[in-house]
Amino acid sequence: MAPRRTTLLALTTGITLLATAGCSSSFGDGGDTEQKTGGKQELTVLIGTSGEAETAAVRAAASAYEEESGNTVDVQVASDLNQQLGQAFAGNNPPDVFYVETHQFANYASGGSLYPYGEHITDVEDFSATLRQSFTHDDQLVCVPKDTSSLGLVVNDDLWEQAGLTPDDYPATWDDLRRVAGELTDGSVTGLVTSSEYQRLGAFLRQAGGWITDPAQTTMTADSPENLQALEFVQGMLQEGTWKFATEVDAGWAGEAFGKGTAAMTIEGSWLAGALETDFPGIDYTVLPLPEGPAGPGTLAFTNCWGVAQQSAHRDAAVELVDFLTRPDQQIAMGNAFGAVPSRESAAADYLAEHPGTEAWGASGDGVQGPVTVGGFDRVLGQFNTDLESLRTADPARILADLQSYGEAALGAGN
Repeated sequence: MAPRRTTLLALTTGITLLATAGCSSSFGDGGDTEQKTGGKQELTVLIGTSGEAETAAVRAAASAYEEESGNTVDVQVASDLNQQLGQAFAGNNPPDVFYVETHQFANYASGGSLYPYGEHITDVEDFSATLRQSFTHDDQLVCVPKDTSSLGLVVNDDLWEQAGLTPDDYPATWDDLRRVAGELTDGSVTGLVTSSEYQRLGAFLRQAGGWITDPAQTTMTADSPENLQALEFVQGMLQEGTWKFATEVDAGWAGEAFGKGTAAMTIEGSWLAGALETDFPGIDYTVLPLPEGPAGPGTLAFTNCWGVAQQSAHRDAAVELVDFLTRPDQQIAMGNAFGAVPSRESAAADYLAEHPGTEAWGASGDGVQGPVTVGGFDRVLGQFNTDLESLRTADPARILADLQSYGEAALGAGN
């Protein structure tokens, strides 16, 4: 997905969303909302889409559900998903079903905005344990992930060949990445272009053996030698000019720079496939696993969940719709439409087998790092992203010390 997924954390929405999630706590267990059962029901779905391909895929799935159920579904596309959800919760008029981004999940769940329906989904154990944990609150699976993707190193095949490189040069280590980025950088072409966000640079923290918090997300681990080593590596390439951020090459996001040919490599997830097919169909590319760091392989996993509003008057039908949308066949159809890897393990295996060369986007195992989903932490990570924008000239140790300090305050406030 394009700008929507590359800016998963919006600092400006943090305070507003915390306030609106707090307002929603008056929803309680939804007992005051009269539930509609039987007959034809009208459901509203709000999505934050990557583009026309995803919108069309969701609407096609909704139409298929309408035919099967007799209910009607109005799929609405948000211009600013978090802002519109916040306003809807505050106004006691939320959509029945909606995308929930990981960095806002804990805020909504702790505020009582989400109906916990996980136990009502067919074969729920088929969703990966890592993804289910991302949407678990107070030991309840609140909502199920709609799809997933890990990060891959995406190479422009033509620019790779023009630089005299072959598949034998595909980078396996940080040193390899630095070398080929240098060989690919020439004139208007930069070897590697990414966003400046932790949602990309964070993979290098993982490869160095570090991360932002401990696995339980109760203790900050940001200010560590491992994380410093990672940021110093990225900074070195930025200073050499072989790695640039998208804003430095006049691109709205790294996928645009890659599509225009000003980036020979980028680091993105499977949403890039749909964006390239739509906007830059002539680009030939190869998706590779991210190079390994001093501690081994590491990548980041991304997902949203299908949220159901606690205050919805159509909760049973809404859960039925989510169950339909997350069937293996529907997940594979969406993957075929816009590149999203299914979040069901069985469907993901089938999808990746049908799309050879995309395995890096469906990575699994110990090297895959899920997001931080602590309530209120979105503002901390938003500030971290702001600090990373100036990484080329900033002090990496100071950036990590500030992240540690801000994070400890947030975790303390949440306890």
